[in-house]
Amino acid sequence: MAKQRIMQLAETMKPSLDNRLTAPRSRAGAKLATITQSGRPGLALCTAAMLLVAQPGSSRAGIANGQLPDGPYHCEAYLLGLFLDLGTITIKGNVYSGPTYGGRVAQGYNYQIDPNGEVAWLGPLGGFTSGGNSVSLTQVTADDEKDAAFDIIMRQADGAFTAATCTLQPITL
Repeated sequence: MAKQRIMQLAETMKPSLDNRLTAPRSRAGAKLATITQSGRPGLALCTAAMLLVAQPGSSRAGIANGQLPDGPYHCEAYLLGLFLDLGTITIKGNVYSGPTYGGRVAQGYNYQIDPNGEVAWLGPLGGFTSGGNSVSLTQVTADDEKDAAFDIIMRQADGAFTAATCTLQPITL
């Protein structure tokens, strides 16, 4: 559902994203300005849609307790017309592990969420923080027990940005 919403936003915003941004109103806006000026309009469009969902005044997650709902979060990115699997991050309390691929057990690390819904990972984050990659921003987009989600904006070693969406997966018994 989050993917459909992002794609709908991207289509409606397409004509207005041609490097015509005004002064950023927030840290997320500053990130968007940097991404848009990088010369990668497709990525900027996708990233813009995800960041706009997280802007003040929109449906920002209610993260009053500073935690995401427990469970596995499947992460994927939309690149070149395909959804690419980026692994699963597991949340339990204030601890995360992963991303994991194929069910491997990963070491747990703490994370924090500020009042604006920005996540600070206090340890490595698999491929998001290896090989010259770094996490530029992680924003909670929903924290409902049934459809929690967050977006990760990763800066690649070559300076390009990739946006990934991680959504809470139902636990099957």
